[in-house]
Amino acid sequence: MLHNVIAVFFALASAIVVAWGTVIRHRIALEASGAVMRTAMGNPLWWVGTGAAVLAYALQLIALAFGTLLVVQPVLVLSLMFTLPLSAWYSKRRMPGHEIFWCVALTLAVGILVLYGRPRAGEDNPTWSDWWPALLVGAVLLIGLAIAGVQWHKYRALAFGTACGIIYGYVALLAKGATTELTHGGISSLLTSWHLYALIALAGTGTVVQQYSFHAGPLTHSLPAMTIAEPILAFGMSYWVLGEKFSVSSAAGWAVMATALAVMILATIVLARVPVGPRPAQSSVK
Repeated sequence: MLHNVIAVFFALASAIVVAWGTVIRHRIALEASGAVMRTAMGNPLWWVGTGAAVLAYALQLIALAFGTLLVVQPVLVLSLMFTLPLSAWYSKRRMPGHEIFWCVALTLAVGILVLYGRPRAGEDNPTWSDWWPALLVGAVLLIGLAIAGVQWHKYRALAFGTACGIIYGYVALLAKGATTELTHGGISSLLTSWHLYALIALAGTGTVVQQYSFHAGPLTHSLPAMTIAEPILAFGMSYWVLGEKFSVSSAAGWAVMATALAVMILATIVLARVPVGPRPAQSSVK
């Protein structure tokens, strides 16, 4: 129980840091002209936001060292709870009641998944035969989303945001593998593990894809997609690769879990339709 409490604490801290860095990098991306990454990297604030992302990864790794992926990942979804109010504050607008309602619904759904689901640990050291089919599925999904983003400009932010969420879902999965190597074999085992280098490569790729998704459209088109894709991917892969399980056995229990997951998905879809930024001025006829 204590380990799960520590894991939730660090995961929540990671979610707060992610929210702050996301708002900073999104504003820079929207103002970028020409080459997105070149313009962003020329702004010192972008490096502050990127530093926040690195800190968030570190906090997530600490959380995963103490708890299962099924405990940590839902808590990270709450970054949306912090990002939307922060974005509204930067844009000098107030959050209306329906936005607050769906943010609360999202929080309750996450709470049910963690507290009622009571995730159990799985396999400490999956073999490569457990890993490669899951990685192949991810590659196919990302290729499909990349094609969709290029072909349909209207849905580019959504496609890239979803791709970013999938990448971060695999980052979380690999982070769990890396922390397991560290806790069981020490630094030497971690440095010789493929998990670490795959994690670094995917984290860097995710940062670039996220920046392009921010540039492609409003934050509410990309952020909810990446926020919901990440835990869903991580849930599935933690079951498939790591063998983690929820402590639910009855049909009624699974109905509660399915309802919570459905509410979490619905809340992100609704919040995705909420414009972030200053409200357009109302014209008046004199």
